[in-house]
Amino acid sequence: MTGQERSEEKSECVSLSPMREAVPAPPECERVCVCGTGDLGRSLGLRLLQAGYGVVFGSRRPHSSSSLIPHGAQVLGHAAAAQSAHLIFIAVQREHYDFLVPLANQLKGKVLVDLSNNLRKNQYPEANAEYLQSLVPGAEVVKGFNTLSAWSLQNGPSDANRQVYICGESVEAKQAVMAVATKLGFSALDRGFLSVARELEDFPLQLFPQWRLPLYIATGLSAAFFFYLLIRDIIYAYVTQGKDISFRIIVSLANKVLATGPRCVCFCVCYQLFKVGVWVCSRQVCPIVSLIMLSLCYLPGVLASFLQLYRGTKYRRFPDWLDRWMLCRKQLGLLALGFAFLHVLYTLIIPIRYYGRFKATEHTVSVIRENRTTEFDTTTAWRGDSYLSLGILGFSLYVLLGITSLPSVSNVLSWREFSFIQSKLGHLTLLLCTAHTYLYGWNKFLSSSTYKWYTPLGYMLCLVLPSVVLLLKLLLITPCVDRTITRIRQGWERRADQRNPKNSQPLIP
Repeated sequence: MTGQERSEEKSECVSLSPMREAVPAPPECERVCVCGTGDLGRSLGLRLLQAGYGVVFGSRRPHSSSSLIPHGAQVLGHAAAAQSAHLIFIAVQREHYDFLVPLANQLKGKVLVDLSNNLRKNQYPEANAEYLQSLVPGAEVVKGFNTLSAWSLQNGPSDANRQVYICGESVEAKQAVMAVATKLGFSALDRGFLSVARELEDFPLQLFPQWRLPLYIATGLSAAFFFYLLIRDIIYAYVTQGKDISFRIIVSLANKVLATGPRCVCFCVCYQLFKVGVWVCSRQVCPIVSLIMLSLCYLPGVLASFLQLYRGTKYRRFPDWLDRWMLCRKQLGLLALGFAFLHVLYTLIIPIRYYGRFKATEHTVSVIRENRTTEFDTTTAWRGDSYLSLGILGFSLYVLLGITSLPSVSNVLSWREFSFIQSKLGHLTLLLCTAHTYLYGWNKFLSSSTYKWYTPLGYMLCLVLPSVVLLLKLLLITPCVDRTITRIRQGWERRADQRNPKNSQPLIP
């Protein structure tokens, strides 16, 4: 370095704090450079300091940026900062890469780590890292750390995603960057050459990729059943009877359950309301969507089993639509659990609604005025208690399925334990919730008055899919079918048996 360069670096160098408060880096520690003093650059610099690296920040305004930099670091101009380290993190947006062009000769042989992302997909014709490589052809450009946020860098990998994706042309450069990521506590994964950079830059732009299809399904089902029940309940009453019951849209259409048990003002009033159905019969968006989505969690597994039976082998890929469906079963189940929680909350508020209290009081006054008594109906009592018990048991297992799907819980379970809960108890949950709904409807499907405008009740529609899933599952667990499925999953192939009949001994005696 010439004397002129030393004087230039000295003039641009700004100490972060007074010398007595600074935390000097050990003389043997490795020095890295971070170009950019924004949130991401400062957070990365802080983590590097905590890991024992010497950090030099490059800034276009080093004097005004000194108050923002973590203690123990230096801030220099871009040229001086880039000269001081072999590994340089570029924590600026693509629009500001122009400061690197005059430094092209100075950056030859150095490792540049591109941290930038775009605002949308295909914003530029090439990836940012590829563009950076074209500006500085003599440097070794590596794409990495772009999937981490400033918050995750500040709080550490225990509170954020541990995965750091790396790509680049130079193996040595990638190894250097992966070593830094490992020292910071992250898990580095080499994704290949720099041509993969566009894919890495698209990762942060993805919004709930695994949740997209389940959310579409949940939204579509909710909207479809809401408008279906709106026509049957609200519009039908207004057209045929001239009644304005639009207030029921908020709660009754979202969730309406039987008024039996301790939730009512008194058993006598509850029994009458249950008998005549003044709480609005079985139209309930939340439980309907919850039951259908729970069925959708287990339907793909049943279809996959029948497909293997049909093919006689497990060594053929499932159709893409079935693969995608099976991959989002966890998200479908969690959304179903969310709708079940809404169902429970709506159930708890029913007794305190003004409409419910008004109807209960009106019925009580009517009974007193007419001096009527109501006889106790044992069948109705059995039906109501069974309905409530099955609902409570089903919801309890629902919650258990949701808890065991959390990574912190599933990681401590063996595969057999996890499979038992998610498969065996999952189908039991579906059975209990389906029986709960059947008891809710009871014999209303026999009454012609329930078919308003010749349309069936909402609960009738929602029972179709779970009933089909349970019947298909019942076929699969019959001994003859289950034995064949087990053989197929252990490697047996029907065509192999046909070619070699002598080797067709059953795998299960």
